[in-house]
Amino acid sequence: MYNQIQGLFMTMRWWDVLDILVVAFFFYRMYILVRDTRATALLKGLIFLGIFTLFAGWLKLHVVNWILEKLMTVLIVALPVVFQPELRRALEQLGRGKFYISSRMMNEVELDSVIEYVSEAAATMSKQKIGALIVFERNVGLDDRIDTGVRIEGMVSKELLGNIFIVNTPLHDGAVIIRENRIMAAGCLLPLTRDRGLSSELGTRHRAAIGMSEQADCVVVVVSEETGTISYAYGGHLYRHMEEDGLRNVLRNFLINDKSAVNGVSDILQKWSPLK
Repeated sequence: MYNQIQGLFMTMRWWDVLDILVVAFFFYRMYILVRDTRATALLKGLIFLGIFTLFAGWLKLHVVNWILEKLMTVLIVALPVVFQPELRRALEQLGRGKFYISSRMMNEVELDSVIEYVSEAAATMSKQKIGALIVFERNVGLDDRIDTGVRIEGMVSKELLGNIFIVNTPLHDGAVIIRENRIMAAGCLLPLTRDRGLSSELGTRHRAAIGMSEQADCVVVVVSEETGTISYAYGGHLYRHMEEDGLRNVLRNFLINDKSAVNGVSDILQKWSPLK
């Protein structure tokens, strides 16, 4: 084994080293481009299927291996369709020579300040019956949704959120997407849920909040323009009639304590039943 490795290095040229570095750089940049999109989860699934296919072949599970090989062939053909938004975004950024890299350096105090600003802004807009739609990005990146709005990349504040959602302003109809302590974009378009069993009293904002929470692990805060009711959506469920303190505690659980709706926030959610 040692002799084989030594022989490999002896036959390696400088151009081979450059070749490896170029390929490594390319894959690293591709990872950066898809890191903040839903494509990351899809890529993990493909990698898992690839490893399982090799494992089945090693164990000589001929039927399983044959099925997985055919499945991988179909997936390779379907990749341009599945990753169409990410591929378009990647080509656009390559054409502009622009790559976005998120720092992801946040401590609990900074997150707590963001939660406080959003909770206060939601309470104020609730009293004034100003509609709002605020998305908190978590593990699954939302760059594909950020690109549908107007880039802001400003620090989160109660005043900025209030100005964005004032009625008849250019950005008040869309959603605000928050990454860490920054408002990445406003006026963003969110996918509507396809659930036809929802109450007819829920408007477009609530259906967009549910639809967004179905596609990613984000938390979406909604303020109703008609009733002033504060709600939040997670995992395809909508939790309504939140008070300021309740919303603050829920956001802390999701963003600081990192508890999922499945595992938790039971002490908070017992007060509000999900509307589905």
